[in-house]
Amino acid sequence: MVLDVNLAYQGEDPGAVQYGNFINYYSFHNSNQRIEGLHASMFPNIDTNEDIICLDIGCNTGELTKEVYEYLKIKIYPTSSIHILGVDIDPILIQRAKDLTNISDITFIKSNIMNEEDQKIIAQYLNSYNKKKFDIVFCFSVTMWLHINSGDEEFSNFLKSFKNYTNSLIIEPQPWKCYRNAQRRMKKSDSNFPLYESLKIRSNVELFIVDTLTKNGFIKTYESPPSKWNRKIQSFHSIK
Repeated sequence: MVLDVNLAYQGEDPGAVQYGNFINYYSFHNSNQRIEGLHASMFPNIDTNEDIICLDIGCNTGELTKEVYEYLKIKIYPTSSIHILGVDIDPILIQRAKDLTNISDITFIKSNIMNEEDQKIIAQYLNSYNKKKFDIVFCFSVTMWLHINSGDEEFSNFLKSFKNYTNSLIIEPQPWKCYRNAQRRMKKSDSNFPLYESLKIRSNVELFIVDTLTKNGFIKTYESPPSKWNRKIQSFHSIK
């Protein structure tokens, strides 16, 4: 499989990637550490007679997706049937996820969540379960990549759109320091993020995310303590 040049890492640094599609991500951010940041109060009360349908945005090679599935199945919804769709922009990572996963209730597809045509593919998955919305969407350390590649306006619209396709959102935003580090890595590899300098949502990006979600159909229900890499996982439930 040939990778699109825009998805390949720049220069000789595997950390210099435009879309966060690291080839060895879980070797330096262990998936178990994310699970430690989850809490039962993050999750909605769902009728156990219903299938629970989840979306994992930016699933990489699927290690965390599998850990989340096991966590939900064992600790949160032990009597429910859980199904997770993992999506990532990188087809090579998606193929690895498929190769490494033997859980029939997890599906991986190559999809750019910001692309309208790809959104239709995700909608088809929902329709296959006769659902109009996901019960839970997971968005772990993805917000920066969407923002830095799409700009302020598209990123804001993306956050507002969550109300249209999920009842609950679990999100781990990246602070502005991560943006600076990502741009620095790219510049060292003789590349850059073209929209970086034009971004106006900067030092307040985490507050902006919370503010946008709470103004567009959600209430914040939980925030974890900072992780070892100084990020917090937050949960939001839709306002009925």
